[in-house]
Amino acid sequence: MPKKKAAAGSSKAPRIRHWLFKSEPDAFSWEMLKARGTRGEPWDGVRNYQARNNMRAMRVGDLGFFYHSQEGKEIVGIVEVIAPAHPDPTDDTGTWECVDVKAVTDMPRPVTLAEAKARPGLAGMALVTSTRLSVQPVTAEEWDVICRMGGLDPKRIKALAKSE
Repeated sequence: MPKKKAAAGSSKAPRIRHWLFKSEPDAFSWEMLKARGTRGEPWDGVRNYQARNNMRAMRVGDLGFFYHSQEGKEIVGIVEVIAPAHPDPTDDTGTWECVDVKAVTDMPRPVTLAEAKARPGLAGMALVTSTRLSVQPVTAEEWDVICRMGGLDPKRIKALAKSE
């Protein structure tokens, strides 16, 4: 049976998914990730099964928020997944995996946890409901709201990530 041709203008490119990566700024900060440039950094050291499974679900090109936990408690930047899940180099057991991420852009105005909690449309966001989970999924709607709160156009971010 012959294969059907894709309709003109259609794309089989997978849809970008969104995530949130938490880091304590005294251990690994947004500025440290930006200093790594295009080579990025493994998101290693995660020791939570749900967070590991979230990283296993990521694809190269997915975007995420970089969140400073403990100190600041705010989303400060946008990252891109640049390598799929692979063995965590800090794990000797073979249990843990990580992805590699690179910095894409700063949030012009960081979005605090308090602001996210106060926004009715974000009441179900994992950042608000699962504050201890270090790697979390973000819905497309949550992504758009947080980006706008931080002064970014969500469509522009996708173009920025693809152009680098």
